[in-house]
This record gives sequence, structure tokens and C-alpha cells, in this order.
Amino acid sequence: MITIHQYYVYILASKIRGTLYIGITNDLQRRVYEHKIGIKKGFTQKYGVNRLMYFETFQNINEAIKREKNLKKWK
Repeated sequence: MITIHQYYVYILASKIRGTLYIGITNDLQRRVYEHKIGIKKGFTQKYGVNRLMYFETFQNINEAIKREKNLKKWK
């Protein structure tokens, strides 16, 4: 039996035209929930970045990482 993995590259925002955060996860629903409740202290909690604005799905972790890095270079 072949297990298909799924990875997500996602963009969160504090508000429209607000602060952005780009991340990667294998469980989008859990990760967005963690951002919303501020489970971890850090950038997203400090700036109130907890609204999911966009995501892409990947089956290959290396492709997901490549896309995340590409998005982080975006101006």
C-alpha cells in the first residue's frame, strides 16, 4: 500500500494589506488553528498574523520547500 503525503505552503495575513507570513505544514487545518490561538510565541503572535489568505498543495516535500522559498523572495 502506498501512502500519499500532502504538504501545504500557506500565506497568512494580519488583515488585508497587513503583515504576511509564509509557512509550510503537513496539516493545514491544525497549523492555522495553532496560529489563531497563538500557541507558539513568535512572529505570528506578535503581529496578529492568523488569517489564511492562500495555500497550495504538494505531494513532494522538496517541491513544497522550493515553493515556500520562492514565495519568501517575493516583493
